[in-house]
Amino acid sequence: MAQSVEPLAVRIPLAAQMLGIGKSTLYEMIASGEIETIKVGRSTLVPTDSLRAFLARRRK
Repeated sequence: MAQSVEPLAVRIPLAAQMLGIGKSTLYEMIASGEIETIKVGRSTLVPTDSLRAFLARRRK
């Protein structure tokens, strides 16, 4: 039985794809502070809970 594991954070291209937006739009949202990122070594990751929080704020 293989269990599906949901990632805690994803790279920029996948985060943009998950939101259905372009990378440049995502970078603008990151720069404005709407979406959080973390650095792990040289990688920039977007926490999936940050994506969910962003969507929740936009729904209201």
